[in-house]
Amino acid sequence: MWIKVIEGIAIPFAGTALGSACVLFMKNQLNRSVQRALTGFAGGVMVAASIWSLLIPAMNQSSDKGRLAFLPAFAGFWIGILFLLLLDRVIPHLHMNAEKAEGPRSKAKKTTMMVLAVTLHNIPEGMAVGAVFAGLISGTAEITAGGALALSIGIAIQNFPEGAIISMPLHAEGKTKAKAFLDGALSGAVEPAGALLTVLFAGIFVPAMPYLLSFAAGAMIYVVVEELIPEASEGEHSNVGVLTFAMGFTLMMALDVALG
Repeated sequence: MWIKVIEGIAIPFAGTALGSACVLFMKNQLNRSVQRALTGFAGGVMVAASIWSLLIPAMNQSSDKGRLAFLPAFAGFWIGILFLLLLDRVIPHLHMNAEKAEGPRSKAKKTTMMVLAVTLHNIPEGMAVGAVFAGLISGTAEITAGGALALSIGIAIQNFPEGAIISMPLHAEGKTKAKAFLDGALSGAVEPAGALLTVLFAGIFVPAMPYLLSFAAGAMIYVVVEELIPEASEGEHSNVGVLTFAMGFTLMMALDVALG
């Protein structure tokens, strides 16, 4: 079981690393339309994962509460939203294509704050993967091995464009390809770290599993609405982001049902 868990939490990081490796083979920065398309796709995957892999299992596990089965998911979702709002306020970061940084004032370089922005929204993804595998190990959550694998694969798929979107601008800002690749890959390191910690404390989290699953869902939805959708919709031809969002959503939905 533990081998499957380690493999499962490593898959999303592999997606980020592979995406970051694009900088080693491509000469030019990604076209803005391509960035919007990839960002929209990532948003669709995250929304579908939040619903099928996190919120629905959270409510199913609380089915003994009858009509109030939604309460743990409701509460956990809002805690996740507020947690990301707090991180958004206390960590200096710069969103893609933005000129003004968010969070407290910092003298950090633009490229550093771009990496922090990606790292910030990798936190809930790592927690989501850790939560489903913790539920799988505990045997108490409505989670199957296939469902956990589907979430890992889905997060890895949406991490691939994220890795490319962060490493290529870093190279354009003057970093060597090797350094840009390393920074892009390391921006995803928080995911397996957070996932592993969640799994290791699975025994403690078992009674609160519905809250933990929905917490991860709320945190991911915050990232999608606050960052990914605006980036996918900016400028002309924003329908590209809409279409790729739909593609990511349906792909993740299909993965979860087919593998779950």
